[in-house]
Amino acid sequence: MTHTPSALSALPALTRSDGTAIRALVVEDEPTIADLLRFPLQMIGWEATVVGDGLEAVRVARELRPDVLVLDRMLPGIEGLEVLRRIRALQPEVPSLMLTAMDAPSDRVQGLASGADDYVTKPFTMEEVLLRLHRLVQRTGAAPVRSTELVVGDLVMDLDTHEVTRAGEEIPLTATQYQLLQYLMENPRRVLSKAQILDAVWNYDFGGQANIVELYISYLRKKIDVGREPMIRTVRGAGYMLKPA
Repeated sequence: MTHTPSALSALPALTRSDGTAIRALVVEDEPTIADLLRFPLQMIGWEATVVGDGLEAVRVARELRPDVLVLDRMLPGIEGLEVLRRIRALQPEVPSLMLTAMDAPSDRVQGLASGADDYVTKPFTMEEVLLRLHRLVQRTGAAPVRSTELVVGDLVMDLDTHEVTRAGEEIPLTATQYQLLQYLMENPRRVLSKAQILDAVWNYDFGGQANIVELYISYLRKKIDVGREPMIRTVRGAGYMLKPA
């Protein structure tokens, strides 16, 4: 199994229709696998709620109203297909991916016939799982984070006029600061490495001069965050993330 979501970098970030993070409910009773799923989902900006019991999963789904399900077949409480049936009684359209060690052709057919939208067997690669989940969520109508305006919390960027405001107050930016902020706003709640930022904003590798990212992040913080609740977060050892205050 691998954490590397490299192919996802070419896909548009997804949000719910109200701009908040996609909610994934992961039902998996093996803690190691649950963690392998949780962290990459959070890295692409989704909210990942992990539950290890079938009955608890149904209860959590009633409150959470998830946008996508990741279900193991063999669970304590009630098994995965029954979990799916009960959740679908509450949310008929929620897409689901079965992630299980039950890899016989008859198991796959049973899972798909019971309503699962996709079926992946263990061992798996995280990249494949993330790509499949991304496509499932796209089919349900979640929109790419692109329009004439980018909105993250009270921060608004007009892509036509290049005006940026926070809580209605206009924020003047240089061309490079604008490009950097645009990239952050196009990927809200997603951890972006210095290498990704260099490639997206400067279009080439600065080699040992990756500290230019730190410099421009500091410029943005002075304009976006000073005197307000911070939105630009440093994720130690990983990069930067823009989150609503």
